[in-house]
Amino acid sequence: MSASPTVYIIGAGLSGLAAGVRLAEAGKKVCVFDSAGRAGGRCRTFYDKTLERMIDNGNHLIMSGNNAAFDYLNRIGAKDPLTGPAKARYPFVDIATGARWDVLLNDGLFPSWIFNENARVPGSKVLDYIKAAGIMFAGANATVADVVDENNILYKAFWEPLTLAVLNTTPHIGQAKLLRSVIIRTFALGGGPSRPLAAREGLGPAFVDPAIKFLEGHGASVQFNARLREITTQGGRIKGLDFTTQAIELQDGDEVILALPPSRLKQLMPEFDPPEDNASILNVHYRIASADPLPAFGDSPLLGMVSSDAQWAFMRDDVISLTVSASHAIGLDDVPNKEIVDRLWRETQIGLDIRNVPYEAVRVIRERRATPDQSPAAVAKRVKAQTRYANLTLAGDHTDTGLPATIEGSIRSGDKAAALVLKRHHHAAAA
Repeated sequence: MSASPTVYIIGAGLSGLAAGVRLAEAGKKVCVFDSAGRAGGRCRTFYDKTLERMIDNGNHLIMSGNNAAFDYLNRIGAKDPLTGPAKARYPFVDIATGARWDVLLNDGLFPSWIFNENARVPGSKVLDYIKAAGIMFAGANATVADVVDENNILYKAFWEPLTLAVLNTTPHIGQAKLLRSVIIRTFALGGGPSRPLAAREGLGPAFVDPAIKFLEGHGASVQFNARLREITTQGGRIKGLDFTTQAIELQDGDEVILALPPSRLKQLMPEFDPPEDNASILNVHYRIASADPLPAFGDSPLLGMVSSDAQWAFMRDDVISLTVSASHAIGLDDVPNKEIVDRLWRETQIGLDIRNVPYEAVRVIRERRATPDQSPAAVAKRVKAQTRYANLTLAGDHTDTGLPATIEGSIRSGDKAAALVLKRHHHAAAA
């Protein structure tokens, strides 16, 4: 092993950043590369000229039980980056009927909230929630729709919006086991780990900017606009990395972490066959005249909307941001922007009870490759972090984390990749 081996991390999304933070903290020499001009990947904040505001490319919900995410935020020194209610409260509105309700989970393991008609979905019974526990026994080939009764009142008011939000697909496509992995870490443990949280100033200020500062403060190199063109191998190891900016020949002890989207990973190394990353999300951001809080949200950072194309509404200052998950699966990817803007604004006016309020500017963002496919067949194709190459590790939400493609899943994948590298270095040093 060379005197000071280097860990080359390709991809500065959350998985790559999480891996880099762990390794830099452990005193390793880290070099991070990204083909874009900024870090964050699908989790970023930027200035939009149309809105004349800083916005996120998409809305992301963090839950208080996302332990890996909170550990990461603590490591990078993010200062009070998240906002949300003191209790696990999820407000909803039915756009078709105008009905409004809160799902309000109590703290503690015993779910007393399901016995309180003011804390559960209107019209639902205790037996509905007991039946819903069937998802805990779902096999690897079962979709959410396979284990949840579509005729039950909870399907439309709970299971469908939850599946869309967590798995970015419909209940007929999404793997039930993946959704269960979230439930057992949050809702099944009560309100404490189930509080909905959002980035106070944006995803970049919360998750990305402090990480770059942390890495650079620990001597790491972070290079942008550096696209990896080719990977060369020799004797069961990664031997060379050819970037548009430079070519690197790896030395003994050097490691590579590929924290790339599935489609890019397959281009560079066709031997890997990860899930397709063609699940899309539609985001529409409206700027209004007032930044005053809207009563429809209460103290929650989001509002669930049912009987509508819009699914979740977020608000930061004077920008209302709508998310339509699985827009590819519900037929909205090819609908013209003007039609989408008008349709969703009508729903927003009803949902937020602002029927006479116009918007001043609007921006549509279509994330065509927002997440990997999360169907049972695709989940079975998730790649392992450890590869047959002695110095190559994979990271990303398409790796076998056991979690959906979320912020929590991405960070956990980066943590795992870093742990594998540190383990190999430890064994090499002891040899």
